[in-house]
Amino acid sequence: MLNQIHGAIKIFAGNSSQKLAKAICSQLDLELGQLEVGKFSDGETSVNMKESVRGCDVFIVQSTNTPVNDNLMELLLIIDACKRASAGRITAVIPYFGYARQDRKAHSRDPISAKLVADILQTAGANRVLTMDLHSSQVQGFFNIPVDNLFGMPVLTRHIKKCGEPKNLTIVSPDTGSVVRSRAMASKFNAPLAIIDKRRPQANVMEVMNVVGDVKGRTCLMLDDMIDTGGTICQGAQALMEHGAKEVIACCTHAVLSGPAIERLSNSVLSKVIVLDTIELNESKRIDKIEVVSIADVFAEAIERVYTDLPVSKLYD
Repeated sequence: MLNQIHGAIKIFAGNSSQKLAKAICSQLDLELGQLEVGKFSDGETSVNMKESVRGCDVFIVQSTNTPVNDNLMELLLIIDACKRASAGRITAVIPYFGYARQDRKAHSRDPISAKLVADILQTAGANRVLTMDLHSSQVQGFFNIPVDNLFGMPVLTRHIKKCGEPKNLTIVSPDTGSVVRSRAMASKFNAPLAIIDKRRPQANVMEVMNVVGDVKGRTCLMLDDMIDTGGTICQGAQALMEHGAKEVIACCTHAVLSGPAIERLSNSVLSKVIVLDTIELNESKRIDKIEVVSIADVFAEAIERVYTDLPVSKLYD
């Protein structure tokens, strides 16, 4: 049990992250807070706190994945309930931060949804945000409160090394936007880096153009922050095999897996897809190719450090 620094520490969870929150509590030797989240007959979300949070350091674990708006509304109402119940500090623990992709005006008259969500979270009463692998790191600047953006790459790297590092390994960035994290992983394995140069004519439609780097006869490990519809990863894997790769493994932090993703992954040339549990996968998405790795220990340590006022920067090393 954590020594009391501020008010008593309490961890609550919305409906989207129950399993992860329980795993985090197990790591910290804490009981998950009693909270009831349901629906009124007209579909409105109802929240009922079942225990006192007065003066407490409250952590609310809730990913804003599908159904995004329902999960976001749950999080906002839980934050508001804690604020109105006189919680000391409120940290929104959002393993997967929905709307992070809408971080700029791509076209005239577009909203900047990530900024709007940041404003709403602060208005609701969040004093801090703890998340992982924001799609755009600039989203941190949309907040006027501390934001800790943890990295999933070290967790994936440790898991792969623990299971046996593949021989003749090449780390592959599926696009130019993932080069920084892919280069960081390549340095961990002391492996070469390759990049897939692609063209995206429209959202969720990808046309592979070229593979930059030598992948012939090598085991290719593709790293991305998320897999949504699966088009980028699956077409990228196909291009790597056509360029002579021996095997292609994919890994990502967020398994969004929307639309045709499961069918695409099942029928792809990928031998394995390693994902973190920032998003809970239902049984229909747990195919043999997908391997889930828990990040409960990372969030548990981050929560402990936030509560005890220790630097979170250690988790970035």
